[in-house]
Amino acid sequence: MGEATIRRATAADVPGIVALLADDVLGARRERPGDPAYAQAFEAIAADPHQWLMVADAGGEVVGTLQLTVVPGLSHRGMTRGQVEAVRVAASQRGSGLGTRLLEWAVDQSRELGCGMVQLTSNASRTDAHRFYERLGFEASHTGFKLALQPPR
Repeated sequence: MGEATIRRATAADVPGIVALLADDVLGARRERPGDPAYAQAFEAIAADPHQWLMVADAGGEVVGTLQLTVVPGLSHRGMTRGQVEAVRVAASQRGSGLGTRLLEWAVDQSRELGCGMVQLTSNASRTDAHRFYERLGFEASHTGFKLALQPPR
């Protein structure tokens, strides 16, 4: 398969990205491969200059992904942050260093864009992921909260 290339996602990559998102216990419950909502979401991401939806491509196969969002803010004297979401690496690639390469890309891109911090959240049950992020220098410094909203009718 060769070494994966990290590049911006295209619409053609969406099924592969969704397959990665659905390929674990948590994702299997919430993702719906084939749902047209993913194409709409991709278009919104692609149109936003503050979004980088990235894939790791190995021979035309999506084997990793993450999304980087640049978030301006007022706190910390107007610090801009890089927010990393939906980091996934195909089971066949875990342990290969691909996850490290993806996160290093996100950190380097955030630095280049003037961000003062890179942050991410991870489901509390993903203890292996937590060890991975800590090994890369991320600190578990906050407790996250979420409120699920029902879409308007």
